[in-house]
Amino acid sequence: MTLIYKIFRDNEFRALLTVGRTNGAPVDLADGFIHLSTGEQVRETAAKHFKGEDNLYLLALDADALGPALKWEPSRGGALFPHLYRALHLDDLLWHRPLPLENGAHDFTGLP
Repeated sequence: MTLIYKIFRDNEFRALLTVGRTNGAPVDLADGFIHLSTGEQVRETAAKHFKGEDNLYLLALDADALGPALKWEPSRGGALFPHLYRALHLDDLLWHRPLPLENGAHDFTGLP
């Protein structure tokens, strides 16, 4: 199993819980795919795109279970990032938890 992650703001996460699926955050809608991160990338993603934001959720998914809709494509500095080219379904989640902001940084304690 290869764990990958999605960070959602509270309203985005609540919409996923309510509807059972989502096409992602505004940046995902604009780009035509859902941006995801590996364990090695997710801290930088949080710092770059969610700096100072509270009320976030960290969602974990199994990359292997997402099938051919998951593409690994170059992004920051040529690193391969996972991009999901379909809706994200509640059933895709392995787990989710709040991603608290502590002393100006997001707390990833316990992340594998």
